[in-house]
Amino acid sequence: MSTDPDPRPSGPTPALVFDDPLDQQSSDDTDRGWGERPSGDSAADLKRFLDEKPPHHL
Repeated sequence: MSTDPDPRPSGPTPALVFDDPLDQQSSDDTDRGWGERPSGDSAADLKRFLDEKPPHHL
């Protein structure tokens, strides 16, 4: 009686893909970047700048 796991894979193995990964579009190319907000309102941009300015930039 053996308690070793079965060495055979339990399901189909994924196929290897040798395509160039740089030819494919990634989610970084399509989604909005981290922290980006739609622009266009200069008053809102100024408020955001003043709200997010570090204390040593006063």
